Amino acid sequence: MSDESTTNDDRDGMDPVTLEILRNQLESVAAEMGHVLIRGAYSPNIKERQDCSTALFDASGRMVAQAEHIPVHLGAMPDAVETVLEKDPKPGDVFVVNDPFAGGTHLPDVTLVSTIAPAGEVLGFAVSRAHHADVGGSTPGSMPPGAREIYEEGLRLPAVRLVDGGEPNEAVHELIRANVRTPDEREADLRAQRAANARAEERIGELLDEHGPTLISAFDAVIEYSRERVETELAALPDGTYRARDVLEGDGVTDEDVPIEAAVTIDGPSLAVDFAGTAEQVAGNLNAPLSVAKSAVYFVVRAITDPEIPPNHGCYEPVSVSAPNGSLLDPNPPAAVVGGNVETSQRVTDVTLAALAPAIPDVVPAGGQGTMNNLIIGDRSGEFTYYETIGGGFGARPGKDGMDGVQVGMTNTLNTPAEAMELEYPLRVERYALRPSTGGDGRFRGGLGIERTVTVETDATVSLLTDRRRTAPAGLDGGGDGATGQNLVDGEPVPAKTSVDVASGSTVSIRTPGGGGHGDPAERDPEARERDRRDGKVEE
Repeated sequence: MSDESTTNDDRDGMDPVTLEILRNQLESVAAEMGHVLIRGAYSPNIKERQDCSTALFDASGRMVAQAEHIPVHLGAMPDAVETVLEKDPKPGDVFVVNDPFAGGTHLPDVTLVSTIAPAGEVLGFAVSRAHHADVGGSTPGSMPPGAREIYEEGLRLPAVRLVDGGEPNEAVHELIRANVRTPDEREADLRAQRAANARAEERIGELLDEHGPTLISAFDAVIEYSRERVETELAALPDGTYRARDVLEGDGVTDEDVPIEAAVTIDGPSLAVDFAGTAEQVAGNLNAPLSVAKSAVYFVVRAITDPEIPPNHGCYEPVSVSAPNGSLLDPNPPAAVVGGNVETSQRVTDVTLAALAPAIPDVVPAGGQGTMNNLIIGDRSGEFTYYETIGGGFGARPGKDGMDGVQVGMTNTLNTPAEAMELEYPLRVERYALRPSTGGDGRFRGGLGIERTVTVETDATVSLLTDRRRTAPAGLDGGGDGATGQNLVDGEPVPAKTSVDVASGSTVSIRTPGGGGHGDPAERDPEARERDRRDGKVEE
């Protein structure tokens, strides 16, 4: 902690030791919420893959603490709380929202916002966001690749009371159950989210008993502390405007490239990202609400500054994000948006990092896989819906190889274990392995992609939302590009974004991209090359 921060803390009446204790206690509450949600959930997507996030907000809607979960969830949560604040929340209320045009990101991400009022006065909000494996729509899994309107993507919920003053709103529960393919699973996962939020109110009540009004003062103090530290980090970067451009490979309706342009301006202790020049909103589902673009930029700022800075509203105060209204990154309803959250967010991350590479070459890695490789398999009768995002190559870093077979960018979910898949679904895992020679060559090698092959043991619908199938993850500073990915059904290539009905016994193979290399390949350590060969990371 800097001398200036210490002085400010003393002036505000909170000494640094108390601040550190309260900060850790608040972050522990957010983390415990996540544990309750994951352990209490029914669907493998939440209990195994941990595709969920939790956070605490103060009474004015500022994020005070968050668990280190899914980047694309957390940066967009404030918009959901802002929407709830307009509904005059009272003690005992729990709001549910997934509308991307009113605080959500895409329809499968269902957010619960609960008031925290242990003594009868609203002190803040507990927020949990979880990806539900089905919320209705035209295809199982609610991620139809060819959607042209949000109405095709599933049940759309503005901020409504799921619990009203402590009493469950049965009408809303019935509405949700009537519009999804797996209602019992949805109900169970919503109960887990409610339990996570309730745990937050319980723990905050205990902290209030322990610390009294000092707890509320800590909300302001931890936010101010994070803001000052991020501003210090940004001020140390070279001022200027840095630009980059990249593309998405079609929008699910056409295969035409969709450009994203970013101008990143560093001006002392502030950073602004302007996406002017980005494509207009598209016919398909890669449109992304501005909250998604903000999440991606916030993630980048967290990545290029000190990771030890407490993640809260203060981290984002020095950052501004803008995009033209009606563009890919600020679409107007009824635009389809389900792919924007998972794929467009990845490209926003890529292009923002690429813009910053000349400013901070010792920090920014080469291009990672740049896609979540979304695979959805389900039957139209509603018996099951399986959803997975599949890892790939992490870009090589300025002083280290990239990581193999990991989630990159805006998601950090786990995989679904083969045993859990085969127990829960009519699926059989045939192959799950790293792809040799898919990482870009360089002084430091890019990470390897993955191949996952699954046999579908019943008639089903397979939906794919993927990218980097023809545009390779870029190498940096002379490094080679990573390999592109590929999708196969029964051994035949299929488009990056598609939905197909398959018969029992069909196989689906996802081959994910590798990461780009960093630096001149001629400078790679010969011992490292021998190790690559010995470990099977390169083909003979």
